[in-house]
Amino acid sequence: MKSETKQKILEAGAAIMHRKGYHHTGIQEVLAAAGVPKGSFYFYFKNKEAFGLAVVDYFSEMFASHLAPVLEDTSVKPLMRLERVFDHFIRYFAEMEFALGCPIGNLAQEMGDLSPVFQEKLRDAMDGLTRVFAGLLQEARHNGELGEHIDISETAGFIVSSWQGALIRMKVVQSAEPLKIHKRIILQQLIA
Repeated sequence: MKSETKQKILEAGAAIMHRKGYHHTGIQEVLAAAGVPKGSFYFYFKNKEAFGLAVVDYFSEMFASHLAPVLEDTSVKPLMRLERVFDHFIRYFAEMEFALGCPIGNLAQEMGDLSPVFQEKLRDAMDGLTRVFAGLLQEARHNGELGEHIDISETAGFIVSSWQGALIRMKVVQSAEPLKIHKRIILQQLIA
């Protein structure tokens, strides 16, 4: 029962924070959306900052679970799995009508330079995604799909950074086109 209540708070808060950002998300609003009393919040979270940090973990875990079936399908070559990851997110953001962007990226823009603990948590989240891409690239090199001239660590970091930029542009133009261009250019460079 207790973990169910915490999960309700996290899910409701994550949805609101994704839409409105950290500073414009109120605890009362989260509790009303979750349908739980105020005391429940402070039972699970010391304060709003602790809650925000838990929301970052929630988003990281959510995206990891979404991607697990694609990443773990070793019957598909690594660069094809990379393409499928991009395609998964392109569909996801299309379903969101290109309005919300990446919750981790949004929080990084809002909180990344305001709070050292948020900065560290967000860096860990982005580093986790970078490691996912680095793993695929390393696998691709091992399989002979990726040349030795590609620096795996730098390329994985660039994929994450450029993806975040494409997501910002996606929100402005209300289209998947920036994400599709990102995917095409990254894959062209890796395959070249």
